[in-house]
Amino acid sequence: MTIPHKQTTTPGAAVYQDLLAELSAAIAPLQALHQQAVEALALSVQEMVRSGSRDVQRIEHTLDQLLGHACLPEGLTLFKALCRHYWTLNPQATASYVRAYRELWDADDKNDTEEVQA
Repeated sequence: MTIPHKQTTTPGAAVYQDLLAELSAAIAPLQALHQQAVEALALSVQEMVRSGSRDVQRIEHTLDQLLGHACLPEGLTLFKALCRHYWTLNPQATASYVRAYRELWDADDKNDTEEVQA
């Protein structure tokens, strides 16, 4: 006796896959811009950390820029490195940058987790 094979995809799955492909194509240029910005900021961050820069305005300006690109692992790595450096100069200001990061990026991860658990 042969058991009929159940279709594992729903009719809406193809529509979903098409939409996902369209969104991925639309987002690709934005991802490329994020990557370019991170690459451009990397040398500056490395130089500030290596030299022990105390230029608060430059550090904060760079942290502001990195906040927008911390959605990429490389951007987050640079953000963390500069925060560790800045902590020695101004722990309160650094803490505010960490809070800003959490509000921008961690909240999304938390909501996704809560939705999955619900």
